[in-house]
Parts: sequence; C-alpha cells; structure tokens
Amino acid sequence: MADVELPVKPASTVMLLRDTPSGLEVFMLRRTKSAAFAGGMYVFPGGKVDPADGQGDEAFLVAAIRECYEEAGVLLAVDADGRTVDDGHPALAHRDGVYDGSVDMRALAAAHGLRLATDALAWVSHWITPKGETTRRFDTRFFVAASPVRQNSHHDDNETVASMWVRPADALERLAAGELQLMPPTIVNLRFLGEHADVDSAMSAARAVGTPPCILPKLRVIDGRPLGISMPGDADYDSIA
Repeated sequence: MADVELPVKPASTVMLLRDTPSGLEVFMLRRTKSAAFAGGMYVFPGGKVDPADGQGDEAFLVAAIRECYEEAGVLLAVDADGRTVDDGHPALAHRDGVYDGSVDMRALAAAHGLRLATDALAWVSHWITPKGETTRRFDTRFFVAASPVRQNSHHDDNETVASMWVRPADALERLAAGELQLMPPTIVNLRFLGEHADVDSAMSAARAVGTPPCILPKLRVIDGRPLGISMPGDADYDSIA
C-alpha cells in the first residue's frame, strides 16, 4: 500500500528580539523531548494556525502573537494610545486560557481595550517541512518583532522546558559544539539575525524582504532511511524527487 502523505498545516513562528550591551539577542525555547515534533530542539515561539486566528495573511500574524503569548508569556498588543502592554496588565493573566482554547485571543484583546500588534511583526522567511517527514508537516511563516521592554519572557513549562536570550552567533557556536539541537530553518534565521547589530537593523532588513521565497528542503533517503536534509542550492537538491 502506498505511503499516505501527511497534510501540510499552516503555522507561524516569531523571533523576539532585544538590544543588550553585548549586541542583539533573540529569545529561544527548548521543546520537551516528548514532543511529537522537534522534541528536545531549541526553537522560536510558534505553532500551527488555528481556525479562530482568522483567514489569509492575517491568520498567520494572529497565530504568531497567540503562540508568542502561550509559549513565551509575551503579549504583543497595544492600548488605544499605542502603548505596549507591560507586566502586570490584567490581560496577561489569561495565558493558560489562551493555551487551552477557552479564551479567544481576539476577544481577550477587545475585552481589555487592546489591539493585537500585527503591524509590529515583519515576515522574514517561509519554510515548508520536507515531504517524507513522518510526524508533522508545516507551512511556516517566520516573523521578527521587537520584544516589549517592560514585559518579561518565560517558557510555559508544558511544551517548552527551558528558555534563554542568546546572541545569534553564540547559538550557532553552541550548535557547532554539540550543545544545542537546531532545525535547518532555525539555523538559517539565526544566520540572518547574526548579520545585524541591533533590533532596528534587523527589523529594517526584515521589512525590506517583502514576500519571502518559499523554501522546501528535501529528505535525503538511502535504502528507505532518511539521511539528512538537502537545501536549495545543494548539489543533489534537483536530483531528489
């Protein structure tokens, strides 16, 4: 019987950025080893787009904000005067409800006189999980956003078990040293961030991207076993079905 191809689910990821005396840092989370997808990996906050997130391009933006709140505890929203939500705001007390689906993200913002800051996100890259992946496949948009200065970030201790702010170059060095596990999209996006000294530079570069090209890695399979990933531009990429 022919293998059944997994459905490709829409998903969003957000790279929260901040400036420090030592340079630009990005927020990363370590997924629990028991996760069905990317178990034990360090990732950026993100997840699949839910029906309640809306339709079209806006759904990806709302999903990015929702997942950022669920996984990092950071709510990208502003009040009627354009002020960013700070720690202690009553809207921040509903993280568990948003996570379990009992609280709608849009309704939460409206109830507190807030607007989801979709315009604060810049779409910087677009990836689709390779065909042949046996657990999950995602059509993922990666966004960047400046982290609110007066909000603290912390992992959810559910899907994610550790978190850190890290300079992109340091994360890549730790990957090379075998200290971190990172997926190819994470590596490529860290390289992009590593080209920028501060948040303003990274955000400007991200907004200049426009609509990113879609990147579809391919699985290298030998004798029925996956043996790594081939990326566009690799010598064997075009020869892989």
